[in-house]
Amino acid sequence: MGPDNNIPAPASSAGRDGRYSRQVRFTPFGAAGQQGLAHSCVLIVGMGALGTGIAETLARCGVGRLILVDRDYVEWSNLQRQQLYTEEDAHVRMPKAAAAQSRLMAVNSEITVEAHVLDVRAEELEGLLAGVDLIMDGTDNFDTRLIMNDLAQKHGIPWIYGACVGSYGITYTILPGETPCLNCMLGSIPLGGDTCDTAGILPQAVQMVTANGTAEALKLLGGYKEKLRGKLLTFDVWRNEQQEIGVRGAKKIDCPSCGESPVYPYLSASNTERSDVLCGRDTVQIRPANRRSLNLQETAARLSRLNSGKVESNPYLVSFTEEPYRMVVFADGRALIHGTSDIAAARSYYHRYFG
Repeated sequence: MGPDNNIPAPASSAGRDGRYSRQVRFTPFGAAGQQGLAHSCVLIVGMGALGTGIAETLARCGVGRLILVDRDYVEWSNLQRQQLYTEEDAHVRMPKAAAAQSRLMAVNSEITVEAHVLDVRAEELEGLLAGVDLIMDGTDNFDTRLIMNDLAQKHGIPWIYGACVGSYGITYTILPGETPCLNCMLGSIPLGGDTCDTAGILPQAVQMVTANGTAEALKLLGGYKEKLRGKLLTFDVWRNEQQEIGVRGAKKIDCPSCGESPVYPYLSASNTERSDVLCGRDTVQIRPANRRSLNLQETAARLSRLNSGKVESNPYLVSFTEEPYRMVVFADGRALIHGTSDIAAARSYYHRYFG
């Protein structure tokens, strides 16, 4: 944080016409916290339900510079929970990052909002980190999260992990050099196999993750690091359950991402999801970064419950046809997406069902 980011500060600590006065009047935050926000830069990766909620909250709070990244465009099913988008955006298939930028600039013209329509991998994401004070997770898959995690550790940038599906949500603030990183905690976090497209999502679960994650962001950016929760938060808004889990003990001195001799494994091409266009077949092959062991019978049953496509299976694979694509999934998690040679579109489709 600081004036080096070339972010114009508001004319006063309360902003134009008292825009931020209600935050400033909250004594524990005050004018000093508001100035911290004005000189801060946040990178938000993914502009789906979480990303849009995070971006709008931070824009309204007065974070000086927001960098938005997303590879996808707005669809009708997004409008139920992705709060920055309109029916017109879905009608014209507006890229999410561009649509979000337009909306946020209408909400707060005092801040800087950058939009990048990108299918980010390690190289693309690293190129966006100059001047960034905080990375916030709005993505839909662990391959990208692990790249974010390694980059955050490499560059010493805090990041806030967040995810939700169904009525369940989870969030944790990761501080390089202090807390366990996502790679440390992979054996502790309940990952599950569902996504919003297979299990649905309640917007209230999204709002809970957004509220808790952005509250942590204001503490960090405002200069109140000592007020951070320090624990991993999980909750289920349908079952009326909430739990804070102390995970400090999960930090591993030999972690390849944040240990004593880090090698940042997920910045290596050999440890990231691989996507290839198959010659002459209008098909993209996707190989997950880590070999999976899918129960094909359960996978077929899960996809069959969607009632949105045709499911066929045999002991070796599951085929799911939903126009304009046909996806064939194998027991090791590898998939063939037929009907496109666009790698970004194929990856987006795959992550809908295998986040």
